[in-house]
Formats: sequence, C-alpha cells, structure tokens
Amino acid sequence: MPPETPAPTWKTLLAFAIVYLVWGSAYFAIRVGVHDFPPFLMAAIRFLIAGIAVYGWRIARGDRSPTPRQWLSTLLLGFLIFILNFGMVFWASQRVPSGVTGVMMALMTVFVALTEIFVLRTQRLSLRLALALLAGIAGVAVLMSPSLHLGGAPIDRAGALALISASLGMAIASAIMRRLPLPESKLMSSGAQMLTGGLMLALLSALMGELHGFDPRAVSFKAWMALAYLVVAASIVTFTAYVWLIHHQSPTKAGTYAYVNPVVAVLIGYFLGGETLERRTIAGSLLILLSVVAITTMRMNQPTAELLEEEPI
Repeated sequence: MPPETPAPTWKTLLAFAIVYLVWGSAYFAIRVGVHDFPPFLMAAIRFLIAGIAVYGWRIARGDRSPTPRQWLSTLLLGFLIFILNFGMVFWASQRVPSGVTGVMMALMTVFVALTEIFVLRTQRLSLRLALALLAGIAGVAVLMSPSLHLGGAPIDRAGALALISASLGMAIASAIMRRLPLPESKLMSSGAQMLTGGLMLALLSALMGELHGFDPRAVSFKAWMALAYLVVAASIVTFTAYVWLIHHQSPTKAGTYAYVNPVVAVLIGYFLGGETLERRTIAGSLLILLSVVAITTMRMNQPTAELLEEEPI
C-alpha cells in the first residue's frame, strides 16, 4: 500500500525509533517478567489489558465493533498469533536468552517467503531467494547444533522448537489474514485480536494449572514494571506508531523492523541482561539476519507487500 500523505520528518523518525527500540526491547521485558510470572498468564494479562484499551478507544472514536463473522476470524487469528506465536515466545523466554529469542523470531520472514512460494504461489524460488532461505536455516543450525565448536552451549532445544513454531504461526496468520473478513480499521482489528487472544491465553493458563498457587504479592516490582512496559509501550504505543508508519511509508521501509529489532534485542540482552555474546550466537544471528535482509529487500510483488503490512503487534 503506498503512503497516503507526506509526513513531517520528525514524526517519521520518532515512529521508526519507537518501533525499532520498543519492539526490540520487548524480548528482554518478557524474559524479566517470566522470571516471576507464569508465562501464559503474563501473556494473557498483557493482551487482555491492551486489547480492552485499544478496543474501547476505537469504539469511543466511532469505529464499528466487529461483525459476528469478523469475530470468528479473530478467533482463528487469536490461536495462531497469541497461542502459537506469543504463547510460545513467553514460554520459551524461560529457557532462551532474550537476544537469541529476538533473532529466532526474525525467522517469520523466512516462513512468509516459504508460504508464498509453496502455498500461495505468489513468489518464484529464485537463486537469491534460495540462498537467503538456506542462510536462515544455517543460522538456526548454528544456534542449535551441539557438534559445532564455536564457544558457548547451544540454545535449549525445546525453547528453540517453540520459537520456530511461534515464527511459523505468525507467518501462517500473515498469509491468511488478507483472506479473512476483518474490521477495516487496523487499530480496531488489532484491539479485537488482542482481546480474543488474551481470553484464549487466560483459558490456556488455567488449563495448564498456572493459577494454582500463584500469588501476585510474590511478583517482584521489576516483573510488574516489565508487564506494564509490554502493555503500554509495546502493545499500545508502538503498534499505533507502526500503523501510522504503514500509512505514510512504503511497506519496504515499514518492514525494516524485521531485521532491526533482532539487533536491538541482542544489544539490550547483552548490556542490560548480562547475556553472553559467544561466537555461536554471533555467527547464527548474522546468518539469520542476512537471510531476513535479503528477503525483505527483494523486489516485492503485491501479495508480498501486503504481507509485510500486517501487524506483528
């Protein structure tokens, strides 16, 4: 979608800074929070509060509530985005450093490309695209393989598989989102998705027994602040900035968050979280980021551009 109107340079730079820094730092906030919160419960609280806030705001601004068919669509997306994607990210953050989590989630771009080639058939497998996909796969292998002598232990296998599932879930959601009946307003659509996703996460949390024995008084101040940061900064403020960007910038520029956020996540994990930067982490991250940059900077057809416009939330 082409940009609607020219925007002041300062607003554009501010929006990019918010999207890059806040979404990139969200992985560290999640890791801090799940130290005290059960993972699915924390995710449920984040998206229930954010969903109610955004949904209520858009209703107050005159947006129409989703129709019954649109609510059904949000249920499907709620499973893919919030159970399979965010639920797995929160769960894996107990086992995987935040910087590596940010890098692994960049694989969504790889899965989007694979979906376009083999499922939607809107993209051809060129030599450049094949090399980019192989680089992404090699990056994951470097991070996970115990046989490579690159320093540092390979990342937790269960956590890595959860993050791969999370990336796949988001890629599938991005692919089918264009075919589902959803509210015209992206903010209303996002609010409805966060609301239904938060309810599904709350149900999953209860089924997993996370509520049994959970005492909010035992949660540290730092974990509460991490949750507040995820609700306000990462879910409400940054998504609003992202929606503004895709209406004033090209999909290619707006989509650069896909390879800037992982770099921010690694740096914040290193400087604030004391996470190590072994040769294994550096090599695997570089291969995955090379793959993402190669894919996102390719000349895109219209379906690809539309996929990049869908909200990562």
